[in-house]
Amino acid sequence: MKRFFLERLDDWLKEPNRKPLVLSGARQVGKTWLLKEFGRTRFDSVAYVNFDKNASAKALFGGEFRRKDMLSDLETFCGTRIVPGRTLVFFDEIQLCPDAIRSLKYWQEEAPDHVVVSAGSLIGLALLEGTGWPVGKTRSMTLRPLSFREFLCAVGEEPLSDLVAEGDARRFDAFSERLVRRLKEYLCVGGMPAAVAAFAETGSHAAARAQQRDILSDYARDFGKHAPKALVPRIRALWKSLPLQLAKEDKRFVSAEVPVPGGGKSRARDLRDAFEWLEAAGVAHRVWNISKPDVPLDAYRNHVFKLFGVDVGLLAAQSGLAARTILDGSRVFTEFKGALTEQFVQQELRAAADAEPFYWTTPDSRTEVDFLVELSGLVVPVEAKAACNLRAKSLKSYRERFAPPLSVRTSLAGLRREADGLVNLPLFAVSRLPALAAETAEVAGLDSHAENTEP
Repeated sequence: MKRFFLERLDDWLKEPNRKPLVLSGARQVGKTWLLKEFGRTRFDSVAYVNFDKNASAKALFGGEFRRKDMLSDLETFCGTRIVPGRTLVFFDEIQLCPDAIRSLKYWQEEAPDHVVVSAGSLIGLALLEGTGWPVGKTRSMTLRPLSFREFLCAVGEEPLSDLVAEGDARRFDAFSERLVRRLKEYLCVGGMPAAVAAFAETGSHAAARAQQRDILSDYARDFGKHAPKALVPRIRALWKSLPLQLAKEDKRFVSAEVPVPGGGKSRARDLRDAFEWLEAAGVAHRVWNISKPDVPLDAYRNHVFKLFGVDVGLLAAQSGLAARTILDGSRVFTEFKGALTEQFVQQELRAAADAEPFYWTTPDSRTEVDFLVELSGLVVPVEAKAACNLRAKSLKSYRERFAPPLSVRTSLAGLRREADGLVNLPLFAVSRLPALAAETAEVAGLDSHAENTEP
């Protein structure tokens, strides 16, 4: 598979004061494959150490870290000579060996000429922070599921992926039907590598759904395996409620709608630790409501939020939506109250911009803008709609109140630029948003401290 994240790894590799890399992410998003591919294509050799159920690997990191002994032991263990700059040293499932995590400080201070990467699950790494973590000595990155453009590449449509990146309105119109068909497939298959591979190899949505069910089962087992025993019932209840919460017209998360194990309704404080655990595991994301659309957005968030999953295909599987419902006509954009559309948009924003989306409402909650994202110093409002309906009353109200330099309305209509910075962006081209924001900021002469305040 083609993963655009390799470009970020290339940039990290060129950094003058490069630190050892810790690549995290939810389970089964492809961390191991990506770093092995990085080693295969950029280095002469890879010294690979997997700490999963490997006592001998863990034993390498006991005691003091001395350069000569460490390198000699690793070379013997891996059966390969470790050459600075030409061998990639790769520690997999590093969260299972705290001593290996502590050794990253040694690699950064005593052996900076070596290229060291590691991969670990988000939940495992989160549990270890504050217990000897080499603060300031590592570079952290998060891998996410395949984006829509990566999905296009995986199913043999790389020219279409390039077309989306170019952002040519005429070509969007010419290939719109094909792009929308592939977008529907993506909403069904999602971006988990195993599901994408199954679909790419067989063309079968049933094969992809089987992989999704396996992943969901693995996640459920993780709850019992890694979470505190007393917390597991609440985590499972919260996880099960996720698609039900998104099926509502008003997608604000309501704690009282999560059943308490044994009977009754949940309260927000009862679920606090369960929310944090699911987010630490990378399988759910909260999109927070903000009181004021200004930078930094996180400074203005309040206690209200929407809860989304890690992947649109997993959400479809968890919801029990049949492939036919998603693929036939335009039902996918009206069924399930548009939940798949919003899940897709926030997922693409995280993947394309590595940015955290928020959302905005008026104090009386009568007007709501689906997402706000901070890009190139701008606060960009995004109305996440599908079909070809270009009416967006909430976005109009927001624009009249705050006059943002750029605002975006997604739909299945073509790419259109209207007055006062309003852009109608095809749903399949949400990944173009960071480029649009950069262009807008440059034209307007805005710097990274640009503000968006109410007059």
